[in-house]
Amino acid sequence: MDRLDRRWFLASSVRVGLGVAAGACAATSILEATGVSDGIREVGIGRAAAAELPASTPGPKIGGFTKSFQDRPIPEVCRMFQQIGLDGLDLTVRPNGHIEPEQVATELPKAVAAAKEAGVEILFLTTAITDADDTAERLLAVAGEQGIRRVKLGYYRYQAFGTLAAQLAEIRKRLAEVAKLAAKHGVLPCVHVHSGTFIPSHGTQLYELLRDFSPQEVGAYLDTGHMALEGGGDGWRQGIDLLAPWIALVAVKNFSLETAGRDAHGQQLWHTKTVPVADGICPLPRFIAALKTLGYGGIYSLHSEYKGSHSFRELSTDECLQQTAVDLKYFRTLL
Repeated sequence: MDRLDRRWFLASSVRVGLGVAAGACAATSILEATGVSDGIREVGIGRAAAAELPASTPGPKIGGFTKSFQDRPIPEVCRMFQQIGLDGLDLTVRPNGHIEPEQVATELPKAVAAAKEAGVEILFLTTAITDADDTAERLLAVAGEQGIRRVKLGYYRYQAFGTLAAQLAEIRKRLAEVAKLAAKHGVLPCVHVHSGTFIPSHGTQLYELLRDFSPQEVGAYLDTGHMALEGGGDGWRQGIDLLAPWIALVAVKNFSLETAGRDAHGQQLWHTKTVPVADGICPLPRFIAALKTLGYGGIYSLHSEYKGSHSFRELSTDECLQQTAVDLKYFRTLL
């Protein structure tokens, strides 16, 4: 499939999804029911106001990444997400995830049923799949049986300096095998952009991995935070441009930079902090505007990674839910 064909595929396929209803609730009742309004007043989470959400918002579906909610049973997470107006779950099915890969045959059908009962859905799975092995076969088979059509793959790590071209070639081969296996079960494997010592660490590098695959074989999983961190002033936007035909998922997060002392040469060191989506360095309005220009109407996942030393504050699970409600309110204004 040549470049023009890919752009035609994107333009014709994503428009189909533009009329999907998001099913949001009024935030006043949501926040009172979950204690969010009190939590926001008491702890001052985020700078975006927790104003009233529209009764329904047509457009892309918005899910919540369940990593920060793994201390709660999946049925409870489904109810929590529904109460704040999310459409569904980005469910972790990986080692130490909400579901262990070995338990996928019994636990994923239960999760799908719990989501349906709560009025949400399992939008896609976050997995650790990197190769077409028996674990991947089992997971993809169950996902396909349950009607889950997208999975996030696991991570490929950057190895020895000076060998990147060879590493990219090897990863393409591994992706090709995963793509064949996923196609067998009607599932689209999606490669996530992750900054740092990962492959791909930025959008242009993901394009190098995907350019010989059709968008029906492998999808691109964009990430607002990671792409802005590695993409600087405009690299993130150029990455979106290159990846247009393959974009299948988008993670929503933001970050700030803080000083971290100096190295042995006296050079200032910096580290990143995860912050509320309205408060960070990634220019989210411009990022989402670029996607809208392309006609993207697919799935967004709010990551809410507000636990641990990388967060602007160490939040509890309930506070993560409160912040997710604030993030969701702000993010909907950009769509």
